[in-house]
Amino acid sequence: MPKIAELFETMEYGPAPEAADEARAWISERGPRFRHYIGGAWCEPADGEFFATLDPSNEERLGEIAQGSGGDVDRAVAAARAAQRAWGELGGHGRARYLYAIARHLQKHSRLFATLETLDNGKPIRESRDIDIPLVARHFYHHAGWAQLMDAELADCEPLGVAGQIIPWNFPLLMLAWKIAPALATGNTVVLKPAEFTSLTALRFAELCHEIDLPPGVVNIVTGDGRTGAAIVEHPDVDKVAFTGSTEVGRIIREATAGTGKKISLELGGKSPFLVFDDADLDSVVEGVVDAIWFNQGQVCCAGSRILAHEGIADALADRLRARMETLRMGAPLDKGVDIGAIIAPVQLQKIESLVEEGRGEGATIWQPSWSVPRDGWFYPPTLCTDVSPAAKIAQVEIFGPVVVQMTFRTPAEAIALANNTRYGLAASVWTENVNLALDIASQIKAGTVWINCTNVFDAASGFGGYRESGFGREGGREGLREYVRQRPEPVESGPGEDPASSEDGAEGNSEHEAAGRAPPAAVDRTAKLFIGGRQTRPDGGYSLNVLDHRGRAAGEVARGNRKDARNAVEAALASGWGRTTAHLRAQILYYLGENLDARRVAFEERLRALTGCDAQAARREVEASVRRLFSYAAWADKWDGAVHRTPFRNVTLAMPEPLGVMAVACPPEPALLGFISTVIPPVSLGNSVVAVASERWPLLATDFQQVIETSDVPAGVINILTGLEEELRPTLAGHDAVDGMWYFGTPDGAADVERRSASNLKRTWVSGGRGRDWFGAGAEGREFLRHASQIKNIWVPYGE
Repeated sequence: MPKIAELFETMEYGPAPEAADEARAWISERGPRFRHYIGGAWCEPADGEFFATLDPSNEERLGEIAQGSGGDVDRAVAAARAAQRAWGELGGHGRARYLYAIARHLQKHSRLFATLETLDNGKPIRESRDIDIPLVARHFYHHAGWAQLMDAELADCEPLGVAGQIIPWNFPLLMLAWKIAPALATGNTVVLKPAEFTSLTALRFAELCHEIDLPPGVVNIVTGDGRTGAAIVEHPDVDKVAFTGSTEVGRIIREATAGTGKKISLELGGKSPFLVFDDADLDSVVEGVVDAIWFNQGQVCCAGSRILAHEGIADALADRLRARMETLRMGAPLDKGVDIGAIIAPVQLQKIESLVEEGRGEGATIWQPSWSVPRDGWFYPPTLCTDVSPAAKIAQVEIFGPVVVQMTFRTPAEAIALANNTRYGLAASVWTENVNLALDIASQIKAGTVWINCTNVFDAASGFGGYRESGFGREGGREGLREYVRQRPEPVESGPGEDPASSEDGAEGNSEHEAAGRAPPAAVDRTAKLFIGGRQTRPDGGYSLNVLDHRGRAAGEVARGNRKDARNAVEAALASGWGRTTAHLRAQILYYLGENLDARRVAFEERLRALTGCDAQAARREVEASVRRLFSYAAWADKWDGAVHRTPFRNVTLAMPEPLGVMAVACPPEPALLGFISTVIPPVSLGNSVVAVASERWPLLATDFQQVIETSDVPAGVINILTGLEEELRPTLAGHDAVDGMWYFGTPDGAADVERRSASNLKRTWVSGGRGRDWFGAGAEGREFLRHASQIKNIWVPYGE
């Protein structure tokens, strides 16, 4: 007789199928053809076109989905627009009640949603049931709370209007919750397009909205392929576009929305590093890898697809991974004992196979477990690639499948360099028992989320989003809420620099000079140089531009910067190291700038009066406001704090604001001095290095400020000032791959050009598009500027034994 212990080693797992009767019954009753949900009613597609949706695990035809057309999108946007005012005016408490009802109904029907998700997507039922659906309910509960608090916490904000939302197929219902919950909480209405492969749970969600009597038009679901998504993005009455998907499509959306005034958020691809140091618990690391890359078949944008292991433990880790891979179970996703389900579609399976074969051709060693994958449906085995070069295609390109590459490092510095050797920056995972090392490494990795000794942990209280070409904007938390609101506009107050010929103040201001029989003193004629890398430099092209005062008289000349000057300024900004300085040091230097500007106030007041024609009182007001603004951002430099999110896990989730890096700022045309200070100094206060394009109308105030910078201990390259024609400098900076963010305060055409060119590396942009702003008012400084000059990194640190 075999011993009991031997039986445990030899017995086979039996099948443990999840009952899908309710989900199949729902499909049969509602299908086989599924229509759009628009304005609270089910609508036939305008063009009468449908396409099949299949179960990836067995290729079974589940039903047919409506193909949305431009006409369908028009109807949905019109319904959303008609509903938005009443929904916004319902108030935070009213919206909170609806969001709470959604969360409760999701919980009541959680089994149906879970099995429907697994049938449509191919992911294991264990993941749908235990991870996805609870998180979906959590998002609606959490944002019900934000709706309740919005009138107090976001009193200075208003909803954007109609949000167009496009979600992917890897987490169909969870991505819907990430998008819809904050939009509804803040008073927006939505038009959502689910992925063409996985529309069923979105349609069941639409039915749920109907069941709770959500006002018609607040949520509209239009199904279809990329054509439908393009119609939403391009629709002129959509105020916000939220997209989760590939970086390539993200670029197209950035270009398509450029200059339209639409607010956009993009959560795109990733190639996340998984760093393992030599003191890490390897058993925990192995299970972490399982969660990092074989969760959801590796079809996760933040999957830990690049293992970077200390060379002392790399071989041992690879051996343990191979042993663990042999025990993973792949099969029918409705089996509760299955670890890995099906790939979403043949096109994705072919992409995975092709990239792995390319890796083999580049010299990688490819290892897969000895067991075979199911023959029915679309499956790909878990795959470990070793002997991989950091420059290899499989180490750089997002595979979006159950494939992980392993590389080695020797020192922490090398680990950081390898981790950041990617165009992406969505997430990272750090494994070490040394908390000092973990936090030091986490702070240097260019990624929006860093997990320490854990991976793929998400919560509604913690923002999620990327750096670099992983997109911009956040979903979840307070920062995600901000993606769906805008600052309430302030009345614009006239300031100095406007046409004094029609201004009483201007006439009064000149009276003392006119009474004395002379005009205000003209500026001393000189040609101001560019300011690059901490010193004044001549322009590469050798040209200069005349600067005229308010009467059209010559007041001086400035250098006419060109593309090479802009590139030189970016290189100087990259080399400054400003982001590594302490907030306290930055604050001291900004206070010093304010002190030195105040010491030169008479000279700046005279320059303002001579150039703009303003009176003495207005000149004093602008210089005083500029000094105060410098002091304000000196104060903010060490007070722009992060937060500890209250995620319902046994960990500390740190939200740390970080600088973008190198920022380009096209300063507003006026006010001459205050406009420059108000737009250049906020990024500097948070650790960004800035390349500033001075006002084309009044550049001499910016070039005069060079002397204040030179006497205020500002490190070389932190502030670089270009003068010249905006239309010549703007395109170079907007398209420069080493510029991480750009602010533009000019014309609508210029704003569109900045947004369009920013798609090259998906840099963060903030544009005014010609909209007025009172630069003397409270809305011209503070949190809005600081938010646009920083990005949030969330670091998850578990604790306990």
